[in-house]
Amino acid sequence: MPTPLDRPVAAFTACPAPLGVLHVATTEIGIVAVDLGAETPTFVDELARRLHGRVLPAEDGNVPAEWRTTLAAATGEIGEFFAGARQSFDAPIDLRVSDWDRLVLTGAARLQFGETASYGELAGRIGRPGAAQAVGGAMGRNPVPILIPCHRIIGANRTLGGYGGSTYADRQGGLAVKRLLLGLEGSTTRD
Repeated sequence: MPTPLDRPVAAFTACPAPLGVLHVATTEIGIVAVDLGAETPTFVDELARRLHGRVLPAEDGNVPAEWRTTLAAATGEIGEFFAGARQSFDAPIDLRVSDWDRLVLTGAARLQFGETASYGELAGRIGRPGAAQAVGGAMGRNPVPILIPCHRIIGANRTLGGYGGSTYADRQGGLAVKRLLLGLEGSTTRD
Protein backbone atom coordinates (compact mmCIF):
# COMPACT_ATOMS: atom_id res chain seq x y z
CA MET A 1 0.00 0.00 0.00
CA PRO A 2 1.49 3.36 -1.00
CA THR A 3 2.18 5.86 1.75
CA PRO A 4 0.71 9.39 1.42
CA LEU A 5 4.13 10.62 0.28
CA ASP A 6 4.27 7.98 -2.48
CA ARG A 7 0.74 8.62 -3.71
CA PRO A 8 0.68 10.61 -6.94
CA VAL A 9 -1.75 13.41 -7.76
CA ALA A 10 -2.14 12.03 -11.29
CA ALA A 11 -1.12 9.20 -13.57
CA PHE A 12 -0.55 9.34 -17.29
CA THR A 13 -0.16 7.20 -20.34
CA ALA A 14 1.07 7.88 -23.85
CA CYS A 15 -0.30 6.34 -27.01
CA PRO A 16 0.16 6.84 -30.74
CA ALA A 17 -2.24 9.17 -32.50
CA PRO A 18 -2.43 10.85 -35.89
CA LEU A 19 0.29 13.52 -36.05
CA GLY A 20 2.25 12.21 -33.07
CA VAL A 21 2.01 11.01 -29.50
CA LEU A 22 -1.06 11.62 -27.37
CA HIS A 23 -0.69 11.93 -23.59
CA VAL A 24 -3.66 11.40 -21.30
CA ALA A 25 -3.61 11.90 -17.52
CA THR A 26 -6.12 11.17 -14.77
CA THR A 27 -6.66 11.98 -11.12
CA GLU A 28 -8.95 10.18 -8.71
CA ILE A 29 -11.79 12.31 -10.17
CA GLY A 30 -11.20 11.82 -13.89
CA ILE A 31 -9.21 12.88 -16.94
CA VAL A 32 -7.31 16.05 -16.09
CA ALA A 33 -5.12 16.47 -19.18
CA VAL A 34 -4.96 15.47 -22.83
CA ASP A 35 -2.03 16.66 -24.91
CA LEU A 36 -1.07 16.26 -28.53
CA GLY A 37 2.55 16.71 -29.45
CA ALA A 38 4.43 17.34 -26.20
CA GLU A 39 7.48 15.32 -25.30
CA THR A 40 6.70 13.08 -22.32
CA PRO A 41 9.04 14.84 -19.83
CA THR A 42 7.55 18.23 -20.76
CA PHE A 43 3.99 16.93 -20.38
CA VAL A 44 4.77 15.38 -16.98
CA ASP A 45 6.66 18.43 -15.66
CA GLU A 46 3.94 20.88 -16.70
CA LEU A 47 1.17 18.71 -15.25
CA ALA A 48 3.07 18.22 -11.98
CA ARG A 49 3.47 22.00 -11.68
CA ARG A 50 -0.21 22.60 -12.46
CA LEU A 51 -1.43 19.96 -9.97
CA HIS A 52 1.28 20.57 -7.35
CA GLY A 53 2.32 16.96 -6.97
CA ARG A 54 3.79 13.81 -8.42
CA VAL A 55 2.63 12.55 -11.79
CA LEU A 56 3.51 8.92 -12.45
CA PRO A 57 3.25 6.62 -15.45
CA ALA A 58 0.18 4.39 -15.28
CA GLU A 59 2.28 1.26 -14.92
CA ASP A 60 3.97 2.52 -11.71
CA GLY A 61 3.08 0.38 -8.68
CA ASN A 62 1.94 3.44 -6.71
CA VAL A 63 -0.84 4.21 -9.19
CA PRO A 64 -4.27 3.02 -8.02
CA ALA A 65 -5.87 0.37 -10.23
CA GLU A 66 -8.97 2.55 -10.73
CA TRP A 67 -6.80 5.23 -12.32
CA ARG A 68 -5.37 2.71 -14.77
CA THR A 69 -8.92 1.67 -15.60
CA THR A 70 -9.92 5.30 -16.23
CA LEU A 71 -6.89 5.84 -18.48
CA ALA A 72 -7.57 2.65 -20.44
CA ALA A 73 -11.21 3.63 -20.97
CA ALA A 74 -10.34 7.18 -22.02
CA THR A 75 -7.57 6.19 -24.43
CA GLY A 76 -9.86 3.51 -25.86
CA GLU A 77 -12.57 6.11 -26.48
CA ILE A 78 -10.07 8.51 -28.07
CA GLY A 79 -8.77 5.69 -30.27
CA GLU A 80 -12.33 4.93 -31.35
CA PHE A 81 -12.82 8.63 -32.17
CA PHE A 82 -9.70 8.65 -34.35
CA ALA A 83 -10.94 5.45 -36.06
CA GLY A 84 -14.31 7.07 -36.85
CA ALA A 85 -16.21 4.78 -34.46
CA ARG A 86 -17.06 7.29 -31.69
CA GLN A 87 -18.74 10.70 -31.71
CA SER A 88 -18.92 11.52 -27.99
CA PHE A 89 -17.04 10.63 -24.83
CA ASP A 90 -18.06 9.02 -21.55
CA ALA A 91 -14.76 9.35 -19.66
CA PRO A 92 -15.07 11.35 -16.43
CA ILE A 93 -13.31 14.74 -16.53
CA ASP A 94 -11.54 16.56 -13.70
CA LEU A 95 -11.87 20.12 -15.01
CA ARG A 96 -9.61 22.31 -12.84
CA VAL A 97 -10.11 25.69 -14.50
CA SER A 98 -11.40 29.16 -13.64
CA ASP A 99 -15.15 29.84 -13.53
CA TRP A 100 -14.88 31.67 -16.87
CA ASP A 101 -13.04 28.84 -18.56
CA ARG A 102 -15.54 26.33 -17.13
CA LEU A 103 -18.44 28.35 -18.58
CA VAL A 104 -16.79 28.51 -22.02
CA LEU A 105 -15.62 24.89 -22.07
CA THR A 106 -19.02 23.64 -20.93
CA GLY A 107 -20.55 25.60 -23.80
CA ALA A 108 -18.08 24.07 -26.26
CA ALA A 109 -18.84 20.59 -24.90
CA ARG A 110 -22.48 21.04 -25.94
CA LEU A 111 -21.53 21.16 -29.62
CA GLN A 112 -22.40 17.94 -31.38
CA PHE A 113 -20.05 15.85 -33.50
CA GLY A 114 -19.39 17.71 -36.77
CA GLU A 115 -21.01 20.94 -35.54
CA THR A 116 -18.91 24.10 -35.46
CA ALA A 117 -19.47 27.54 -34.02
CA SER A 118 -17.49 30.74 -34.23
CA TYR A 119 -15.87 32.24 -31.16
CA GLY A 120 -18.54 34.96 -31.26
CA GLU A 121 -21.37 32.44 -31.64
CA LEU A 122 -20.13 30.50 -28.63
CA ALA A 123 -19.90 33.75 -26.64
CA GLY A 124 -23.55 34.41 -27.49
CA ARG A 125 -24.61 30.86 -26.61
CA ILE A 126 -23.12 31.18 -23.12
CA GLY A 127 -24.78 34.56 -22.56
CA ARG A 128 -21.70 36.70 -23.11
CA PRO A 129 -22.11 38.32 -26.53
CA GLY A 130 -19.10 40.39 -27.48
CA ALA A 131 -16.67 38.16 -25.59
CA ALA A 132 -15.30 36.33 -28.64
CA GLN A 133 -11.68 37.12 -27.83
CA ALA A 134 -12.06 35.90 -24.23
CA VAL A 135 -13.71 32.73 -25.55
CA GLY A 136 -10.62 32.20 -27.71
CA GLY A 137 -8.42 32.53 -24.65
CA ALA A 138 -10.43 29.90 -22.79
CA MET A 139 -10.25 27.58 -25.80
CA GLY A 140 -6.47 27.93 -25.79
CA ARG A 141 -6.35 26.89 -22.12
CA ASN A 142 -8.54 23.79 -22.55
CA PRO A 143 -6.72 21.07 -20.59
CA VAL A 144 -8.68 18.21 -22.16
CA PRO A 145 -8.91 18.84 -25.91
CA ILE A 146 -10.73 16.23 -27.94
CA LEU A 147 -12.83 15.28 -24.88
CA ILE A 148 -14.00 18.90 -24.74
CA PRO A 149 -13.99 19.72 -28.46
CA CYS A 150 -12.32 23.14 -28.65
CA HIS A 151 -11.40 22.22 -32.23
CA ARG A 152 -15.05 22.85 -33.15
CA ILE A 153 -14.70 26.57 -32.42
CA ILE A 154 -13.63 28.42 -35.56
CA GLY A 155 -13.30 31.95 -36.93
CA ALA A 156 -16.37 33.96 -37.91
CA ASN A 157 -15.34 33.74 -41.56
CA ARG A 158 -15.14 29.90 -41.34
CA THR A 159 -11.34 29.93 -41.07
CA LEU A 160 -9.62 27.76 -38.50
CA GLY A 161 -8.75 30.56 -36.10
CA GLY A 162 -6.21 29.05 -33.71
CA TYR A 163 -5.66 25.83 -31.83
CA GLY A 164 -4.28 25.64 -28.33
CA GLY A 165 -4.99 21.95 -27.81
CA SER A 166 -1.43 21.01 -28.53
CA THR A 167 2.05 22.03 -27.54
CA TYR A 168 3.28 22.31 -31.10
CA ALA A 169 5.80 25.14 -31.10
CA ASP A 170 4.53 26.60 -34.32
CA ARG A 171 1.06 27.82 -35.19
CA GLN A 172 0.94 25.70 -38.34
CA GLY A 173 1.52 22.50 -36.36
CA GLY A 174 -1.38 23.32 -34.06
CA LEU A 175 -3.61 24.19 -36.99
CA ALA A 176 -2.74 20.88 -38.67
CA VAL A 177 -4.11 19.11 -35.57
CA LYS A 178 -7.29 21.21 -35.64
CA ARG A 179 -7.74 20.56 -39.37
CA LEU A 180 -7.30 16.81 -38.78
CA LEU A 181 -9.84 16.74 -35.92
CA LEU A 182 -12.41 18.71 -37.91
CA GLY A 183 -11.79 16.47 -40.93
CA LEU A 184 -12.49 13.37 -38.82
CA GLU A 185 -15.88 14.91 -38.08
CA GLY A 186 -16.59 15.86 -41.69
CA SER A 187 -16.41 19.61 -40.97
CA THR A 188 -14.88 21.95 -43.49
CA THR A 189 -13.26 25.34 -43.07
CA ARG A 190 -11.35 27.76 -45.21
CA ASP A 191 -7.61 28.00 -44.70
